Amino acid sequence: MTERLRVFLVDDHDVARAGARHYLEDRYDIVGEADNAMDAADMICDRAPDIVLLDVHLPGGGGASVVTRVRRTHPDVRFLAFTVSAVRKDVLRLLDAGVDGYVTKGTFGPDLPDLIEAAAAGLRPVSPDVAGYLLDIDEQIAEAAGIEKLTPREREVVILIARGYTYRETAARMDISVKTLETHMHHIFEKLGIASRHELSRLAFDTGFVRPNGDTARHRGEPR
Repeated sequence: MTERLRVFLVDDHDVARAGARHYLEDRYDIVGEADNAMDAADMICDRAPDIVLLDVHLPGGGGASVVTRVRRTHPDVRFLAFTVSAVRKDVLRLLDAGVDGYVTKGTFGPDLPDLIEAAAAGLRPVSPDVAGYLLDIDEQIAEAAGIEKLTPREREVVILIARGYTYRETAARMDISVKTLETHMHHIFEKLGIASRHELSRLAFDTGFVRPNGDTARHRGEPR
């Protein structure tokens, strides 16, 4: 028997939480609820659910602050933003904080469990009305890192090297020779103004182009 996902609900509207709980409790274990950012962060850290259904606008700091606080000590907890807001700044703020999906409440019905499970599995489900904003945040990440200077193939190298693969392992995954990989690395170092793979890894993680703890977000050019 497959173990049920443990879900935590965060919304400042009682009716919204009650509706979500009624709709989901037959399929998932609802392990808690909160109506403000401070309580939500504390309770999520205490109960360590698999996934949090999270509203954007909350008293006490907002949804992004919940993600930031929880991820410091519980990086494996996944977050699916579930909100009425399709405003660009809200979407980008939550994605930048590290949510694992962004779904507007119009997506309430048969698709919601599939979206929850997609986010829990490490994918990044988004509603069609906000999907275009993903291009914005990926461009911002790339620009901040200087990654926009790199070719798609070079970006693939960055991701693998930053995640700890050796040159030989990286070359094998990309189906190229080690010599070709070394050429890619030489070009990457020149374009980014760095001199070692350690600096490259630090740049990739510091800017968010590569995230720790698995694939919380997939960037263009990233190997599947």
